[in-house]
Amino acid sequence: MTLAISKSSASQPPVILWFRKDLRLSDNPALQAALKTGQPILPLFIFDDQDHTIKRLLGGASRWWLHKSLLTLQSQLPNLCLRRGNAKTILLELIQKVGATQIFMNRRYGTSIDPDESVLQEFFQTYGIICQVSKGNLLSDPVTMLNQSGKPYQIFSSYWNHCLKILRPERPHPSPQYIPTIQETSDKLEAWDLLPVAPNWAAGFEEFWTPGERGAHERLSTFVEENLVGYQLQRNFPANERTSRLSPHLHWGEISPNQIWHVIRAQQVQNPASSQDSHTFLAEIGWREFAYYLAYHFPHMSDDPLRPQFKAFPWRYDPEGLKAWQKGLTGYPIVDAGMRELWHTGWMHNRVRMIVASFLVKHLLIPWQDGERWFWDTLVDADLASNAMNWQWAAGCGVDAAPYFRIFNPTLQAEKFDPEGAYIRLWVPELKALPNLYIHKPWQAPMPILEKAGIQIGKTYPYPIVDHAAARARALGAYQQMKIENLTYLSTD
Repeated sequence: MTLAISKSSASQPPVILWFRKDLRLSDNPALQAALKTGQPILPLFIFDDQDHTIKRLLGGASRWWLHKSLLTLQSQLPNLCLRRGNAKTILLELIQKVGATQIFMNRRYGTSIDPDESVLQEFFQTYGIICQVSKGNLLSDPVTMLNQSGKPYQIFSSYWNHCLKILRPERPHPSPQYIPTIQETSDKLEAWDLLPVAPNWAAGFEEFWTPGERGAHERLSTFVEENLVGYQLQRNFPANERTSRLSPHLHWGEISPNQIWHVIRAQQVQNPASSQDSHTFLAEIGWREFAYYLAYHFPHMSDDPLRPQFKAFPWRYDPEGLKAWQKGLTGYPIVDAGMRELWHTGWMHNRVRMIVASFLVKHLLIPWQDGERWFWDTLVDADLASNAMNWQWAAGCGVDAAPYFRIFNPTLQAEKFDPEGAYIRLWVPELKALPNLYIHKPWQAPMPILEKAGIQIGKTYPYPIVDHAAARARALGAYQQMKIENLTYLSTD
């Protein structure tokens, strides 16, 4: 991606282009709007981790990704100004210094990291500054889309079917070949200390990820060329690596859902054999949209159950169980494989995410919020809206959660979706010598087979920390105790 950048002398007052979760130059509506003014641009990124009113600061894996992504954006925009601190204070300071009268940004939904755009617009209006907000991070607008009763959708299929009827995504804008920018005093990215210090727990990330806009488009191209056909079936098998892995790129706005939509639609036309797979994949993009939709209408979603009956659920306080789950030492190989993949790569296969989440909240009866916060810190695609929605789905207290009492059997799930044990052998190498018959349930292996594989249950690999049948009965008893028969409609209050 080449780009001619002008270091303007700013004979006209500049405008401020405020990058947030849109770290890209192509298909960036805020950038396009700023260019239309014909005025020089001050590109700006603010890292606000000092405002005590902010509800959720970035987790460790997200900080790593942000550092790498900003490095890439700086290579495209050498005049990118980096500032750390309160967003309002920094913007006011720069406005007064460079004489800007307009700020351009893309709208964000489902987040507690930055102030609401309407609040910012009202604040800067008192100073005579225009804040122009564009829509560039979602396909649909959560504000205006309601069901026939005038209430928010709570069933994904109904929501997405409605989206498919009305969505008409515009053609993506290519990267501009010329951006007139001005230079302003900038922080050194290294001074923000976004990368981990010794021990470098993110060392394994480099092998799996290329943060930035170019990496995002390379990832999409590889997925379309190699993995789209067959996606509907193969996406459930974690050893196959047939998923797109676009989630962190989407989260940071290195690629837009609009760009993905048009690439996939074009592939459907060019290769009719990919039609059903494309439909399934776009529904995954829709699931992300649904998360932001819910986060807008139910802003308490990241902390409180969407279904109020679950506030009385009898969760257990189990710090040892939580620690064993976090470290991948539960004694259930598929669960442990997923948690170790997460720690090593900052990512986990979607099918395995469902299994490990179900295990935490239903086998151990540990609150879903504990799992959500662990994912928030360890996932490179940690996203407040998606994270909360998916954890509530797993716990049965969110939308689309019926039957809420469904409890995954981790052993059966592993046998179905990792039948040869390839995924388990990769991430739980102490079990790799076990035959397929016992790779999913090593505690049942006869002693001669364990000895031949060099395994001592309870020493080199743990016994299961909970018996599945007993845990299932306990979880069902907890649900029965709540006597949930007809879940009430969610409130937007």
